[in-house]
Amino acid sequence: MSASLESRRHRSWPLSIFSILLLLLALVFVAGGGWLAALGGSWYYLLAGIGLLLSGIWLWRGRTAGATTFFIVFAATLLWTWWESGSQYWRWVPRLGLLTVLGFCLALMMPSMQRPVARGISRAIAGVLALLFVVAFALAFVPHGVTAAEGAFPAESAPDVAAAAAPPAAAITDQPADSDWTAYGRSNAARRYSPLKQIDRDNVKQLRQAWVFRTGDIPEQRWGAETTPLKIGDTLYLCTARNQLIALEAASGKERWRYDPKVPDKAIPYTAACRGVSYFEVPAALSAPGPANAGPAQVGPDAPSPVQATASATPATVSGTAGSCQRRIIEGTLDARLIAVDADTGQPCAGFGDHGQVDITVGMGKTWPGYVSITSPPAIVRGVIVTGHQVLDGQRRDAPSGVIQGYDAVTGQLRWAWDMEHPDWTGAPPAGQSWARGTPNMWTTATGDDELGLVYLPMGNSAADYWSGSRTPTQNQYATSLVAIDVSTGKPAWHFQAVRKDVWDYDMGSQATLIDFPTAQGKVKAILLPTKQGDLYVLDRRTGQLLTPSEERAVPTGGVEPAQRAPTQRFSLYHTLRKPDLTERDMWGITPIDQLVCRIQFRRASYQGFYTPPESARHSIEYPGYNGGSDWGSVAVDPRRGVIIANYNDMPNYNLLVPRAKADKMGWAPREDVRGDMGGAEGAGDPQVGTPYAINVNAGWRLPFTQLLCKQPPYGGIRAIDLASGRTLWDRPFGSARGNGPFGIRSGLPIEIGTPNNGGPVVTAGGLVFIAAATDDLIRAIDLQTGKTVWQAKLPAGGQATPMTYEIGGRQYVVIMAGGHHFMETPAGDYLIAYALPDGAG
Repeated sequence: MSASLESRRHRSWPLSIFSILLLLLALVFVAGGGWLAALGGSWYYLLAGIGLLLSGIWLWRGRTAGATTFFIVFAATLLWTWWESGSQYWRWVPRLGLLTVLGFCLALMMPSMQRPVARGISRAIAGVLALLFVVAFALAFVPHGVTAAEGAFPAESAPDVAAAAAPPAAAITDQPADSDWTAYGRSNAARRYSPLKQIDRDNVKQLRQAWVFRTGDIPEQRWGAETTPLKIGDTLYLCTARNQLIALEAASGKERWRYDPKVPDKAIPYTAACRGVSYFEVPAALSAPGPANAGPAQVGPDAPSPVQATASATPATVSGTAGSCQRRIIEGTLDARLIAVDADTGQPCAGFGDHGQVDITVGMGKTWPGYVSITSPPAIVRGVIVTGHQVLDGQRRDAPSGVIQGYDAVTGQLRWAWDMEHPDWTGAPPAGQSWARGTPNMWTTATGDDELGLVYLPMGNSAADYWSGSRTPTQNQYATSLVAIDVSTGKPAWHFQAVRKDVWDYDMGSQATLIDFPTAQGKVKAILLPTKQGDLYVLDRRTGQLLTPSEERAVPTGGVEPAQRAPTQRFSLYHTLRKPDLTERDMWGITPIDQLVCRIQFRRASYQGFYTPPESARHSIEYPGYNGGSDWGSVAVDPRRGVIIANYNDMPNYNLLVPRAKADKMGWAPREDVRGDMGGAEGAGDPQVGTPYAINVNAGWRLPFTQLLCKQPPYGGIRAIDLASGRTLWDRPFGSARGNGPFGIRSGLPIEIGTPNNGGPVVTAGGLVFIAAATDDLIRAIDLQTGKTVWQAKLPAGGQATPMTYEIGGRQYVVIMAGGHHFMETPAGDYLIAYALPDGAG
C-alpha cells in the first residue's frame, strides 16, 4: 500500500479539520510573528508558527510526529510564558489558553493516527490539559493584582471640627448636620465623608432596597445620569439627565415637586450629564419683598417650562417662609442656563435673573447647541455662584470661551467674570466685544472656601486639545491648572499647573478637596488635588505652595510640533495612581492572535513612555489615557482616620493626528455641520478645525473587531492612601467582567478583572466605602481597613454616579443614581435607589 493511501486510511475527519485549523493559526503566527520580529518585537510567534506549521502538515498526513511537534511547541510556550510573565495571572491567559484547548482536542484524536497512541495515554494527557484549563479558569475568580494593607492602618481620631466659623449664609454647606448632604461633595470641603455609622462592617450585609424612584427622563441617544442628590432637612433634591429638578421625601422617595426647564436634546454634548445641584439659603437681611413666585421665562423657541407638583406634596419642614425663595436650589443646564427655584415649591425664583434664570452665554459671541453646557453643580461662596461650563471638545480652535463667571446668588446679577485673556475686564465685555474664544474652561466641579473667600477651579485645556501651536502665553499659563479665584474680585489669587503645554487632554477633571494637612509645623489649611495623570498633590490653599514633594523629570519630545514640547514635566513624589510604563509584554487579548495584533500595534506606534507626544505619520500611545487616573468622580477623604480613597482608571489611548486635507476628505466636520447623532466617544474623529490636524483617539485602545482592550487587566482599581505620608494602605482591581466581553457581549462573569469606571466613592464613619462607578452595574460596600467587598447589590442600569448617604427618622440610607452612561456603554436607566437596614436592625 502506498504512503499516501496509508496516510488517508489513518486520517480521521476530526483530525483533518483540526489540522486545517492548526495550519491557519500557524500561518497567522508566521506572518504576524515575522512582522513583529522585523519591528524588533518578540520572536516567539514566528518560531512557534513554524513549529505549528510543521505540526499541521504532519497531522494532515495522520503522522504522530505532528502531535509530538505540537506538544513541543506547547512546552516551549509554557517556558516562554513563565519567563515573560512570571506569576502575573492575566498574562498567561492569551499565551496558553487557546493552545491548552487545542492540545486537549488533539490528545483525544491521537489514537486515530498512523502510529496510534493508546487510548489510556491519550485520555490521561487530555485529562491533565482539561484539569489545567479548569484550574486556570477557576483562578480567574480569585482577585489578582491585590496589594494588601502595608503597615498599621491609621487609627480613628477625635471628630473633625472646622478651625473657624464660616459666614452665616454658608454655614449649612460648610458644616452640615450629620444627617444631611448639602453640597455635591457633602459640604463645600468636598470630602465625600459622612459621620454616620449606623451602617457598619458588621451589619452592612443586611442592607436592603428601601425605595426606588424613577425620574422618567432617559435620553434616546448619548444617555447619562451622573446625579448625586442633596439632602436637606427631610427632602432630597436631584436633577435628571436633561436637567429636570425634582424634590423627594427623604424617608420614602415620594415626589414632592418637579420643575422641567425643557432642555432640548440638541443641547446634549457627548453625554447627558447633570452631576448635581447646589443649595443656597438667603440671609434674612437680604430677603427681598415682592411676589413669591413667577411663571417661568420664555427662553428660545421652546415652550414655557411647566412646574409639576405631586398632588399630595407638602413643603419641607424648614425655617423661613414657604414659597419665598429664601431657600433655593441652583442648577446649571446643558443649554447653558443657571436656574434658581424655591426649595419648598419648585417654582422659579422671580427675583433671580430673568424670572428665575440666567443665560451664561451672553457675551460669548457665536455658540451652537451642545457647545456650552453646565454639567457640574456650581460652587456658592460668600453668596456668589461661581460657574464654569463644558465646551464641546475637539470641534474647532475658535470654540466658545471658557470664561468663569460669578453671579449674585440672590439676584442672579453678574458680579464678575474671569476671562484670562482680558484680565482688566471685571464685568460683561465692552459693547461690541466678546469673551476670548478657545480659552481653557472648567467643566468639572469647583471647591469653595468661605473662610478664605476663595474658589478653587480645576481648569481644562485650550480648545483643540491635541494641538498647542496656536495657544497664547496666557492660555499656556492657566491650562491644566488649579486656579484659586478671590470671589470678591473675580481675580486669580494663585494657580498651580500640573502639565505644561498639554496635548494629551489631561485637563483637571477631579474636584479638589479641602483638608487639614499634618506637617512638622502643625496642621496646615490645605487642598488635595487628584489628576488624570494619577499624580496627587497637596497645596497650601491660602498660597498655592506645594506641601508635598515633587520633581522635574525629562519627558519625551518630538511629535508634530517639537518646538512646543516642554523638555521636563512635574512628577509627584507624594503619591501617584499611575502604573509603570507599558511594555510589549503588557499587550493582551483573549487569544494569542489578539495579543499578536496588539504587540504589532505597540511596536508600530510611537511610545517613549509617559507624555509621549502625538504624531501624524503613525499612532502614538498615551498612557494613562485621557480618562486615566482620577476623573470627575474625584476622591473621598476620611478626616478622622486620615485616609484617602481613590478609584482610578488604568487604560491607554491609541492616538493618531490626521492631516487637515485627509480629515476633510473623510467628512470630519464640526458638530454644527454634522447631521444626526455624533455617536462614539470624545476624540473619536474630532475635526479640530482651525489647526493643521484632526484627532482620532482610540480610547482604551480597542481592537476593531473583537472590541477587546489591548492592555492586560486590570483597567481600573481602587486604593486607600495614608493622608499624612502618601503611602498605599491597600490597592485592588475594581469592577468585574459581568458587563464586558468580546464583540461587546456582556459575559455575566463575576471575575474581578478591574474595569473602566466613572463616578466617585463615599466613605463613612462606619468604616465603609460605598461606590458604584464600574461597568458591571453593581454598587458595593468596601471595608475601609481591608479593601474587601463586604456587600454588593445589582443595579438595573449603569451606576456612573457618586452615591451619597443621609439619615432621617433614625434610619441611615445610601442612595445611588442608576442611569447608565453612553460613553461607558452601560445600560440606560432612570432609577434613584435607596438602601437601608431593615427596621430594627443596626
